[in-house]
Amino acid sequence: MDLSPLWISLKIALIATGITFLLGLPAAWGVTHLGRGKHIVDGILSIPLVLPPTVVGFLLLILFGQSSAFGRFLQSIGINVIFTWQGAVIAAVVVSFPVMYRGMRGAIEQVDENLIHAARTLGMREFTILRRVILPSAWPGVAAAAVLSFARALGEFGATIMIAGNLPGKTQTMSVAVYTAMQGGNRGLALKWVLIIVTFSLIILILMNYCTAAGFRRRRNATYGRH
Repeated sequence: MDLSPLWISLKIALIATGITFLLGLPAAWGVTHLGRGKHIVDGILSIPLVLPPTVVGFLLLILFGQSSAFGRFLQSIGINVIFTWQGAVIAAVVVSFPVMYRGMRGAIEQVDENLIHAARTLGMREFTILRRVILPSAWPGVAAAAVLSFARALGEFGATIMIAGNLPGKTQTMSVAVYTAMQGGNRGLALKWVLIIVTFSLIILILMNYCTAAGFRRRRNATYGRH
């Protein structure tokens, strides 16, 4: 059994999770401070969550392909993401970003506003408040968002196969390997990959539940501490 789809999936999911974390945190922090247009911006950032993955992959294929000016520009400087593992990373980032962003936004909005006001009164800058007040208080929710984002990236199929294709040893992820095995009539191999994916999914759910429970205990202790 060739395990390259497992390592490719883990590599893509880990890189995508790191990128979505770096993008999702400032996006969630910024949207919570918006006034007018907040719901519009939130809808734009969340739209990949409701679009079919194949539609997302098709749009990425147009954006990075030769049919667009951006795609031709990238190719003119020697950058090609079509049918590469980097393209798979981009697909994973796009489809998992809304999960990270919305989870982080929910965690940030649950932080006690009195702590934030106190930090501003002390003269802290917004970035310092985010780093020293928001993240320590919201870490269980942020961790749960990261875990779910990793799971979304790990199981991505539609957008990945559209932009990265199905190249064994290069872009073939576990989900694509299941599809390929079934297309080839090898149900036994497909079942093995399904069991591996289910195992990873179970581990991810356990981690998410742990983070959620930690957040609940933290809020409960904070509430009882005030009284």
